[in-house]
This record gives sequence, C-alpha cells and structure tokens, in this order.
Amino acid sequence: MNDELIAPRKIKEPSYADAIIPAVTLVVLIAGAIFLFGLDALDGPVQVALIFCDILVAVIITKNGHHWDDVAKSAQNAMGSVTTPFFILFGIGALIGTWNMSGTIPTMVYYGIHLLHPAYFYVATLVICSVISLSIGSSWTTAGTIGVGLVGLATMVGVSPAITAGAVVSGSYVGDKISPLSETTVLTAQLAKVDVFTHIRAMLWTTVPSFLIAAVVFTFLSLREGNLVHNVDTGSELYKLNQIFWITPLNLIPLIVLLVLSFRKVRASLAILSSALLGGIMAAILQPQVVLHFVNNPALPVPLAFVKGIWLAMATGYHVNTGIKEVDSLLSRGGMASMLKTLWIIIGAVTFGTLLEEFKLLAKLINPLLDRAKSTGGLIATVVGTALGLNIIAADQYIALVLPVRLYRTEFEKRGLKAQNLSRACADAGTVTSPLVPWNSCGAYMAAALGVSTMAYLPFAIFNITAPLMSLFLGFTGFKIERVQPVDTQAETAPTP
Repeated sequence: MNDELIAPRKIKEPSYADAIIPAVTLVVLIAGAIFLFGLDALDGPVQVALIFCDILVAVIITKNGHHWDDVAKSAQNAMGSVTTPFFILFGIGALIGTWNMSGTIPTMVYYGIHLLHPAYFYVATLVICSVISLSIGSSWTTAGTIGVGLVGLATMVGVSPAITAGAVVSGSYVGDKISPLSETTVLTAQLAKVDVFTHIRAMLWTTVPSFLIAAVVFTFLSLREGNLVHNVDTGSELYKLNQIFWITPLNLIPLIVLLVLSFRKVRASLAILSSALLGGIMAAILQPQVVLHFVNNPALPVPLAFVKGIWLAMATGYHVNTGIKEVDSLLSRGGMASMLKTLWIIIGAVTFGTLLEEFKLLAKLINPLLDRAKSTGGLIATVVGTALGLNIIAADQYIALVLPVRLYRTEFEKRGLKAQNLSRACADAGTVTSPLVPWNSCGAYMAAALGVSTMAYLPFAIFNITAPLMSLFLGFTGFKIERVQPVDTQAETAPTP
C-alpha cells in the first residue's frame, strides 16, 4: 500500500457566493428564531441556528477542496480561544450563587435601597460601573458583580431592570475601552503598533463625549422615573431581607477581595472563582441558618451540610421561596449550570466566526469594501462597519478587534494616517458594540449575568451605541484625525543610495 499515492486535493479560492451564503443564512435563521420565539429564542433556537450555520460553512469549505480534518482542527482552535471566557462564565455563575447565599448581594441591595433614589438611579448606576471598570479594567467582572446587585436593586425600588442593565453595560465598557488595565485596550494598541497611552489619549475624543451623552440620557430617564415612581413601598422587601440574612458590612468582604484581586491583575477566572469560594465560606460563618435551610437535611452533620450548601450554590445556584416575588427573583439565581445555554451560544458563534476567518471567507466579503473607501471618512466608516459586522457574523469581540487591524493597517499607513486613528475606530466599534449582539460572546454573557435579555437592554446601552457614531463623526469631519507622511510618499522622496 506504500506505493499508492493519494493525490493532493486542489484548493479553490472561495467565491463571493461562498462568503455571502453563510452570512445571509445566519441572519435569516436568527431573524426567524426571534420572530417565532421572541426573547425565548436565546433559550435554544438561536443556538440551533448557529450550529446549522457551522455545518453549512464546513460543507462550503470542504467543497473548495479542504479536508474535513482541516475543518475539525479549525473548530478545535476556536474552542481553545474561548477556554478563558468559559472559566470566567462558570466563575460568575458560582459567584452569583454563593454571593446570594452569603448575603453579599442582598447586603448591596439593602444598602442601595437606602442610598439610591429613583430620581438619580440610572445615572448613578452608570457612574458607579464606570468608576469600577476604570479601576479594574474588566467589563465582565464589573457587570457580573456590581451590575448584578444594581439590576436586582432596580426591581426592588420600582425602576426598570432593562434600563438599569443598559446603564450597567454602558458603564462597564467605559473602563474596558480606556483603562490601561483592560486587556482589550492593551491588545488593540499592540495590534496597531501604537503606544498604549497614545491609544488611550486618542480614544478620549470619542469616549468622553459618548459618556457625557449617556450621562445626560440617563439623568433624564432618572428624573422621569423619579416623577413616575412615588413613595415606592420597599418595607416588605427590606424586612424580608433582614429576616433571612444578617445584614452587615462584613458581607461585602468577598466583593472587596474580588476588586483587590482584579486591581492587582490576578487572572479574572482565578479571581472570580476564588471570590465565589470565599463567598461560600463567608455564608457558613455569617449566615449558617441560611445555608442549613438551603440544604434542608437535618440528618446531615452541620460541617457536611455547610460543604453541601456551598457546593450546591456553586453548581446549581442558591434558591429560596419567601413569598415575595421581587425577593425570590433577586435571590434564586446563579450556579455554574445557569451558564450552560450561554456557553452553547458561544461555542456555535465562535466556531462560525473562526471558520469564516481561517478559510478566507471573511476577507472575500471585506476586500471589496476597502476598494470603495476613497476618503478618510469612508475608510474609517469601513473599519467601523467591518468591526460591527464581525461582531454580528463572527460573534466574537476579539475577531472584531484583530481582523480589522490586520486588514486595514497597511492602508492607513499608505494614506498617511497615524495608527491611533485605526486603533480608536477598532475599539469604538469592535470592543464597545460586542455586548449589543445577543449571540456574541459578550452579549450572551451580559444577558446571563444580569438576568436581562440583550434585546431588552440594547436600546439603553447608550454609551455602546454612541461610541461608534462618534468615531464616524471624527472620520468625516477630520477633527482629531492625526496624520503623518504617507508611506508611499516617503519612499518616493527618499534619497537614492
């Protein structure tokens, strides 16, 4: 058999139809899922649509001459790229469960009811999340901790959880976009070959106006809410929280520890899981009756009951039945198992995006756009559109950051545009719009962590909507567009050796 040679398969370049068909199929299937199932589409129908799109792309790739093993290897690479987000998601699920059982989230809500009034609730949420995200550089950690408490508090005080979630997402991405501690900020600067602080200074020209616009909108919504919500009776909720838990500042220790670990740049997955476990231990120390009632097994020795309670809260979440809907909705959440539908979305979406990128179907779609971008405004609009489109089609924030920088860096150099113009546009559209797409890993995470669907909070993620528009404004007006000598011109004027 050794003398039998297997002829190599001829690889064909993907056609425009090869590139367009998967993108159109994805849009049609997801639109159909949302039409048929509404917001429940994210409970399974959207995931099924993504898996079918994965199979469709794989068939197109093999049609063009690639082996199925190549497709399988690419899918394995896709899974490897989201290992860290998987652990973060599992950690957030465990954290929500143990922080509810330990009284950490109930204490945040209890104090928040006394401190935050509907007349400034939304804008305060924006500011709080912005400060935290700037301090630690992580939108996911900010939304999964402080954000969870604020959305739970919104239900208690009678304001909109959807608007609150929009304010949480807006504030969380302020830091993710411009904090020097943010991995996406550093990554974008590195890819564009620009100093990180030069990159941050350039982004301030779109970030600050976007934040101010968001602050004005949330102030207006807060004042309107304050006029609509009169004398909300939170007495029964406060009494029930005080009855179930020992409300004390000591319950906030897991939160403080997480913020310290995040500020010291401990890996997010390790910091979150450590804080989740600490929350479980604190529950056994400060809220022993809560843990024992949750386990509900008098025959089990108390130390083992504590272990079982912590284990259960991390695995399937904490659950309680108080008879008060708002309290039950706040407390009965969390657990690693609650993140499985989100992981299902991410697996399908990231595999789809990776296959499109590695086998050059995305480039087939994007290159014609570059040919049509004649002006500076048109070029920046192309970058913004590409990053936004990749967040929708490839469904991954990092692909939406990495690919536009790779594709357009040379073109920016040829046109005499400094690299920070490119890095700013990619951050404005790649980083910030990722939580606006329900099947994007960031959108799926925010919905799972906050308990509010992406489609519900999307209209209120004001900062995330405004940032790419500000980038377009700078591009077409030429304001703060930094220039250098074009590369081609430099080559032409260089002295002959």
